[in-house]
Amino acid sequence: MSANGRGKAIMVLGTTSDAGKSMMTMAICRILSDMGYSVCPFKSQNMSLNAKPTSCGHEISMIQELQCMAARTEPTFRVNPILLKPACDMKSQVVVEGKVFGTYDVSGYYDDFIPNHSFGIVKNNLDELLSRFDYVVMEGAGSPAEINIYDSDIANMGAAKMADADCILVTNVEWGGSFAYLLGTIMLIPEDDRKRIKAVIYNNLRGSPDSIKEGATMIEEMTGIPVLGIVPHISNRLPNEDSECFRNIKETGTGSTVIGVIRVPRIANFTDLDPLYGEDVTVRFVTEPSELDTCDAIVLPGTKNTTSDLRWVKESGIGDKIVSMKGKVPILGICGGYQMLGRMLSDPDGREDPSIKEIEGLGLLDVVTEWGDGDKVTVRNEGTFLKTGEPVKGYQIHLARSKVNGPPLFRIESGDEGCCDDENMVYGTYLHGILEKPAFRRFFLDRIRPGLAKESVYDEYDVNLEAEIAKVTACVKDSIDMELFRRTFMGVE
Repeated sequence: MSANGRGKAIMVLGTTSDAGKSMMTMAICRILSDMGYSVCPFKSQNMSLNAKPTSCGHEISMIQELQCMAARTEPTFRVNPILLKPACDMKSQVVVEGKVFGTYDVSGYYDDFIPNHSFGIVKNNLDELLSRFDYVVMEGAGSPAEINIYDSDIANMGAAKMADADCILVTNVEWGGSFAYLLGTIMLIPEDDRKRIKAVIYNNLRGSPDSIKEGATMIEEMTGIPVLGIVPHISNRLPNEDSECFRNIKETGTGSTVIGVIRVPRIANFTDLDPLYGEDVTVRFVTEPSELDTCDAIVLPGTKNTTSDLRWVKESGIGDKIVSMKGKVPILGICGGYQMLGRMLSDPDGREDPSIKEIEGLGLLDVVTEWGDGDKVTVRNEGTFLKTGEPVKGYQIHLARSKVNGPPLFRIESGDEGCCDDENMVYGTYLHGILEKPAFRRFFLDRIRPGLAKESVYDEYDVNLEAEIAKVTACVKDSIDMELFRRTFMGVE
């Protein structure tokens, strides 16, 4: 903490989306925490369909929660005061300080929300964090050099100015063109803001650092901005933030048992699947009915727009295929996927999709779901798996409510939760993260084949996350010039 009682801000920018900003922010949070400082992450505006509730029921991006874990601080809405959740074509739900603020199209967002609301929201939360922590490690969004919206950009240089942050610019070497990305980004930023960029990081290099050192030196000479480090590709099991991680990927894993995950257009909270990647299975992302023919189980995941995605499931033929497999393979629906497994979904005001006021579900569970005027449910839960009495935990993020007439699956603090048809191996729940603890994951896999679940893998998912954070941080720390980091970003000689 400085003499004026205000912490120091460090900002991680990226030349593009997926440059590695989130991982680098996480690693810097842990490096500073390991030095004994109080640290907090911050992302003023994030667009993500992977979200979690805080302990107080405020909705924030999942990656900011992970960064809080790295910083060893309790997540609050202040670390991600503006969250955009794409709801349908050209519209996003805007979550402000953890609660739904409204739904905006692109023009409404930039013409109304940005000038009338955003700057005060970002500044108030930044000021609060800087008054409480030694360091606030900020993450940018996309590129800081989007010249068509530069004056409206609250996620990059605008936020850096508010916090008086020194910036690190990260580029993804694997994509190719990293020298051009760096130079182009730096030169497109106005000179006054460009001065904030104190160092660059070449990230995700496969191969020897020597292969790019000559080019890196040339960029350093052209810009006067030093290289902080060349970070190699780091294999890890950290959760992905963006569904773009599925691009060009149809299967993950090498197990002979295949779990088909329906790749709905607006898939959300897909980190629910992460614990399966540690098991002896192959996860297949299904977009065609025939791809289910050789699947040994089916998962219908969460979605930001259940009715629209259900229509896609039915029109694609995948819905009929799922129904035909009832009783033959285990079928699990989570949140929106759970709603789809029911008999009817009613949305009289068209809150999900204005063109769909009512749509029949797949009819595999005796559940009826309705969207009304109630507040969005954002809560963490712990409870018991009713079939075995073992502990479970998860979290809920949903707007609709469901009337359940079938047997429940879990018992949580508020009562019975979920629904099941055990005879036909169909299970539904609102609990995201339900596969993280071993009880239900083991049960579900054993319904495919007894003994399939590994007893030692992902038994406690948080423990594995901590190990992954430590591994990634160690590699980043070994790859950057810590003397330069201390001198430039901490003011320590």
